[in-house]
Amino acid sequence: MPVKAFLGNIALWVSGWKSHFPEEYRKDKMVLIAAPHTSNWDLFYAMAVFWKLGISVKYFIKDAYTKGLHGYLFKSMGAIGVDRKRTGNLVHHAAALLEKNREMVIMVPAEGTRKRVDKWKTGFYHIALKAKVPVGLGYLDYGKKEAGVGKLVYLTGDFEQDMAEIEAFYRDITAKYPEQYNPKIF
Repeated sequence: MPVKAFLGNIALWVSGWKSHFPEEYRKDKMVLIAAPHTSNWDLFYAMAVFWKLGISVKYFIKDAYTKGLHGYLFKSMGAIGVDRKRTGNLVHHAAALLEKNREMVIMVPAEGTRKRVDKWKTGFYHIALKAKVPVGLGYLDYGKKEAGVGKLVYLTGDFEQDMAEIEAFYRDITAKYPEQYNPKIF
């Protein structure tokens, strides 16, 4: 058993969490929503599930986390640093990464922050649409102590219809800090 799989198994076992990622949802390429995102622990549990299952995930994070000594740790866990001050097009960059790589799962925290937001950022939607890949509905349910992927959505291009389907899935997921989570996504 690879070291990451061993560590993921141990982390989930010690913390009492379960993983849920049915085989039919595993694709070589996808954009994976990471929600709810209200705690720094969210990354820990998400990565434990992916390591346990042997799934390599890339994710966007403030570029400050990918610099210095601690930057090595985050990069080794799949972090892609994003300079929020720079006005680049992250959607085009992410779609190009998906198109260029034979296998790639990009995890996107759709809320964009751990604080409560009025609506989610829609970059995940536009990345998946541009790259022609499905959207995996990744979740962390603190009420059930379960993390994984609960559904795949193949986007139709009808923004409201697609977002309504995604929103319906997240309606009953319990965040670590429920007061900071808004499942009303658009």
